[in-house]
Amino acid sequence: MKTVTRFTALILASLLLFACASQKKEEKLVIFHAGSLSVPFKEIITEFNKIHPEIKIEKEIAGSRTCARKISDLKKPCDIMASADYTVIDNLLIPDHADWNIKFAANEMTIVYTEHSKKHHEINKENWYKVLLDKEVAFGRSDPNADPCGYRSVLTMRLAENFYNEKGVSDKLLAKDNEYIRPKETDLLALLESGELDYIFLYRSVAEQHGLKYILLPDEINLKQTKFADNYKLATVEISGKKPGEKITKKGAPMVYGITIPKNSPNPEAAKKFLTFVLSKENGLKILEKNGQPTLIPSPTSTFNKIPKELKQFASAK
Repeated sequence: MKTVTRFTALILASLLLFACASQKKEEKLVIFHAGSLSVPFKEIITEFNKIHPEIKIEKEIAGSRTCARKISDLKKPCDIMASADYTVIDNLLIPDHADWNIKFAANEMTIVYTEHSKKHHEINKENWYKVLLDKEVAFGRSDPNADPCGYRSVLTMRLAENFYNEKGVSDKLLAKDNEYIRPKETDLLALLESGELDYIFLYRSVAEQHGLKYILLPDEINLKQTKFADNYKLATVEISGKKPGEKITKKGAPMVYGITIPKNSPNPEAAKKFLTFVLSKENGLKILEKNGQPTLIPSPTSTFNKIPKELKQFASAK
């Protein structure tokens, strides 16, 4: 009887030790990321967890500037911040809340619609602004102060005014349909698909991920091509700065996404494992490319010396 009791006690002790060890192994990783990364990051997380099931990932999706302000203003703990515009990290997080920034992907602006959109048989890359100004047509865009897609929409309108030689057209567009401005570009998808909106300003990758129709814009205004960088910067928009009431002038530039590990990261080691997966050609970059998002690894950065040694392979010094 004593032998059975002793054997039972050993089994219980082993189970307890196993449970404690399992509990100890589990880690949590918090990711803040732009709405335009929702589809590829969902797939990336699924694949990453096949290799690292012990890391439980929680993600918060918002406009990139909103994500940054959760870190800088609200002091919310975050392990990885992925922005649709790398300058959001540069301007709002470095140097106080982050040390470095890796540029990892690109995109372009498009005008997105459905087969139910008014005048969709007529719209093209030459007349899209005329269609959007039609009083029977409703279009949406995201908030420039919350989301890079929002200020990129404004910049596209500004560039269009010069490209098409249509003086005053950007102000007319910006004055129309402001009731449909939303915090992030993906918030507009339901309004488009329900028919409340006819068109939205949206990234090409998001349009492709959701199987939506879109108008490809000329490279001179779509913020895609580095060869037009000097032209893009002729367009500007005022957005909120670091401090309440402060305004900064945002110049047009080719679209480049950025990613970092904030200084307040509760789990930087797990964050480095995840970023190694995201930025590797055979894993995360392959998933991004499949989802219509061109990648830029390795890319130059002025913060190269501050990047953790495990991640230096994905960047280069300027």
